[in-house]
Formats: sequence, structure tokens, C-alpha cells
Amino acid sequence: MDKLQLKAALFDFDGVVMDTEPQYTIFWNEQGRKYLGRENFGATIKGQTLKMIYDGNFTGELEKVREQITNDLNIFESQMTYEYLPGVESFLKELRNNNVGIALVTSSNVEKMQNIYNAYPDFITQFDHILTGEMFKNSKPHPECFQLGMKLLHALPEESVVFEDSFHGLQAGKSSGAFVIGLATTNPREAISSKADAVIDDFTSMNISYLESLKS
Repeated sequence: MDKLQLKAALFDFDGVVMDTEPQYTIFWNEQGRKYLGRENFGATIKGQTLKMIYDGNFTGELEKVREQITNDLNIFESQMTYEYLPGVESFLKELRNNNVGIALVTSSNVEKMQNIYNAYPDFITQFDHILTGEMFKNSKPHPECFQLGMKLLHALPEESVVFEDSFHGLQAGKSSGAFVIGLATTNPREAISSKADAVIDDFTSMNISYLESLKS
């Protein structure tokens, strides 16, 4: 992948652009204990939309708790701390300066993302497109979200790189045909190394030249 071939960079949000995953783990672990009697529930639903979480776990008699969970989640997200992963802002600027298309591809909904825009008014300007969960028929691990991002950026899979942290997200990226870089923010390196083409801890050392070296 030389500079002329790199046309699109697609980023997940939680655990990739912003270091929010530990907070979500706390929230969903609590829901798992409270309603399902399950420990470590948060680890099982990373990368899923809220609808996917509900349809896979809160069915039958438990459908009645969905509204309460949604209300609690909205409150939780409005009070969360949103901090950029180290180095990601500089890397986004470098991509922009080199005319690489940039898309945020997240399972989060528009309401959640509004919290980000409120905290960081210039956030939207860092991306050519922001794709949220409402825009996909199929959630990760289906590759639809990344395929849509590539289409909007007029890039082929071999001209694209995906940055992901969750198992479902990594699988979606690989299935899309893109080069996939895993972030060891949510899961340890050894857990995701076989699911990504390369693994990094954050974006501190990431630049286009380093990206090219990983691909070569």
C-alpha cells in the first residue's frame, strides 16, 4: 500500500478514537448482573448496536426492561468522560493533509454522538463522513458498515484501512476486505492478534509511513 493506493481510513469510535470502552464495560456489566444474573456481560456485547444487544439478550419477559436500560444509558452517556486516544488527532490531521478520505464508522446512535459534538464542537470537521448505527441494516460483525464507508469515500477494499478494537468490529473489517489494524484498548494484544493484520496500543507512533511499513 503506497500513498497513491491509500484512499480511505475508517475508524470505529469507542476504544479507537475515544477511550470510552472501560466506562461502557462498567455500565453493561451492571445491566448483566441486574437483569441477567451474568458477570462480565459487557465483554460479550462490544461492537453491537443497542438493538442487537436487546434482541440477543433482553427478550420475552425481559423486553419490559429495555426502556429503563435505554433511559439509564442515555443518562450515563451524557455524564461520560470523552477523551481522545493518544495520537489519534495528529494522525487524523496527517491523513487529511495527504488527501486520504476519513470516515467514522460506529454502532453508536445519533443521540449518543451528539454528546461528543457538544463536548468537541470541531469533532465533525475531522471526518468526511460519520456513519452511525441507524445507517446500517446489519450490525458488526457484518461488513456492511465498512463497505458503506468505502463506497462513500470512493475507495476499494485494497485501498482502505480499518481501525477497530472489538472482536465484532475486527471481524467486520476483515470481511470487508480492508487492511485491519487492531487497537489493544479493549482486549489484550494476544486476544486480537489473530483477528487483525497488525496491532497497536494507540496512535502515538502511527503515521502514514508506519502504516505503509505494516502493510508491506
